[in-house]
Amino acid sequence: MRPSDLALLRTPGTATVSPDGATAVVAVTRLDLDADEYRSQLWAVATDGGTPARPLTHGHRDSAPRFSPDGRWLAFLGAESGGRPQLHVLPTGGGEARRLTDHPLGAGAPVWSPDSRHIAYTCRVPAEGRYGTADGVDAAAEPPRLITTLKYRADDLGFTTDRRQHVFVLDLPQDGDDDAVEPAPPVQVTSGDHDDSDVAWHPAGTELVFVSARHARADRDLVTDVYAVRPDGSHLRRVTESRSSVSAPTYDPGDIEGRTLYLAAQPDLGPDGLDFVGRNTTLCKVSAAGGFPEPLLDPEWHDLGHDFGRVVVADGAAFVAVQKQGAVELLRVPLAGGDPEPLVDGPFTVSGVAVGGRVVVATVGHDRSAGELLAITPGRRRLLTGFGAQLQATGRLHRMREKTATAPDGYPVHGWITTPAGPGPHPVLLTVHGGPFSQYGWTLFDETQAYVEAGYAVLQCNPRGSSGYGQEHGRAVKERMGELDADDVVAFLDEALQEPDLDDGRVGVMGGSYGGFMTTLLIGRTQRFAAAISERAFNDPVSFVGSSDIGFFFADQYVGTDPERIAAQSPMAGAHRITTPTMVVHSEEDWRCPLEQGTRLFVELKRRGVPTELLLFPGEGHELSRSGRPSHRRARLEHVLRWWGRWLPTSQNTSAAALPAGSTRDPEEPLAVEATRVR
Repeated sequence: MRPSDLALLRTPGTATVSPDGATAVVAVTRLDLDADEYRSQLWAVATDGGTPARPLTHGHRDSAPRFSPDGRWLAFLGAESGGRPQLHVLPTGGGEARRLTDHPLGAGAPVWSPDSRHIAYTCRVPAEGRYGTADGVDAAAEPPRLITTLKYRADDLGFTTDRRQHVFVLDLPQDGDDDAVEPAPPVQVTSGDHDDSDVAWHPAGTELVFVSARHARADRDLVTDVYAVRPDGSHLRRVTESRSSVSAPTYDPGDIEGRTLYLAAQPDLGPDGLDFVGRNTTLCKVSAAGGFPEPLLDPEWHDLGHDFGRVVVADGAAFVAVQKQGAVELLRVPLAGGDPEPLVDGPFTVSGVAVGGRVVVATVGHDRSAGELLAITPGRRRLLTGFGAQLQATGRLHRMREKTATAPDGYPVHGWITTPAGPGPHPVLLTVHGGPFSQYGWTLFDETQAYVEAGYAVLQCNPRGSSGYGQEHGRAVKERMGELDADDVVAFLDEALQEPDLDDGRVGVMGGSYGGFMTTLLIGRTQRFAAAISERAFNDPVSFVGSSDIGFFFADQYVGTDPERIAAQSPMAGAHRITTPTMVVHSEEDWRCPLEQGTRLFVELKRRGVPTELLLFPGEGHELSRSGRPSHRRARLEHVLRWWGRWLPTSQNTSAAALPAGSTRDPEEPLAVEATRVR
């Protein structure tokens, strides 16, 4: 894969399945490098595999499709170029889509009422005069913000206290209404200085449930609760009262009385509500009348992941995707009890699930596709799509292979090696994932594929602190960051380098976020690496506390509060020992690992004459490499290859790319080889 191949990526979201199970509809996203924006459209897919998938809409960016329970309507979000997503409905019997909302900051994903006459959703409500709601007043001219809380901003979003997210309900146009009849305005159901999310309907349509943090310590802990409210905003009540972090509540649609809620939760965050390190998010249930979340799966081993979307309940079972040793498996969990049944396991990553008419449709990725739809019926699985075919046809995708190494204390370290075609020995890039409570695994990772195509063998592992291997594995780094996890990473590298097609004399290291932490830490301890790239790194726990959007709790929980122990775990505390050539990559609007975490490292190296560069991306946050502007994602890969072409040249990457116009480089640090742009 080359940087320009980003345009060939096709990434499907979570599908929706028609009530009769015959059709799935899914949004597929692609990068438009020419227009420098993302595009997405809805595709209709026959679940029997009898006909090819076909485009259903041709909007600029259509997403979040949902069939109505009666099958007559398809609701979705549609956004024009540069615009905000708004709710639309499309009659499934034929006709044009109709736009129903006009929220200044956009609407959230639609959730149908059981009678198919109403749609609930959440959206952010701007304070008066802010975010373009006052004519002629831009952001720089708005009044000052008075901040009195610890939680006041979020990465990739910005300030939150003046644009709270609330629940809305919209009535569907009456049968027979044409476009001349204005749709009824949406009703705001919740309000107050809180953020509300994850709305769902009671099976009888009499009540809504949603997730919020409204308790006394909500500004100082990570606890969230399920609340219930009537569609007119009356009779608000708290359903869960616990020390849990909850998400994605839903009812069993077959239980018209709605006696039980099913949800994802970290069941116990400790007495202060902050003990999140290495805590699995698992499937739970709770009485709709009120109570404590009760796990339906083992919280020690079954982790739904930190970015879990929703719990799907149908046909007497809950369907959830669970992380497991680099894979994400799809489980069917019987509500009446019994062992969970794996519907998709092995070297795959399930990123979405939907059920209709007793047909389960999963979005499944692997190391050659960012995602395909798979239909599952009793005794049969059908591959329905080939969204990854165009990228596969380039011949520039490379297969991963598993490897398990042994740490100094005997602990197994699981990971993968991906190597270029042709004989070695190949120079090696050791990459470290972010988190740390996340995992590398069976996915099409564009970065890895680009590096391998450029001639590098790429090593990826899941050291202690990662998810997918049980809570003990994830919690092993609590107040011990850079100890057992660093041992694991180095042990995996050392064992992999025993293979003859890997060049143990030419090794680089790189990573972002926690991976940046590990990169900076390792090059402060050893000179074995030819070069390094430290990206959006967690470099200094001390300054992180006051500058990050999660700083008020994250550093204390991961590295503790003892000054000596903090220093022992701080990459910046050892930065004065770094002599390894290091590129520092950061986004100017990163509020997760703020810009100062990167610039301080760059200045430390620059002042001592260590070969270094600072690559800054304007307008980007922490998620640059995953969801930043297409042009920035491509430029980032080009710069990374340029850097490795300078310090670890290969036959495919023999020279560093020329710097883009407007960039600067110290003339005393010339490139080792003549510059040409990598395409």
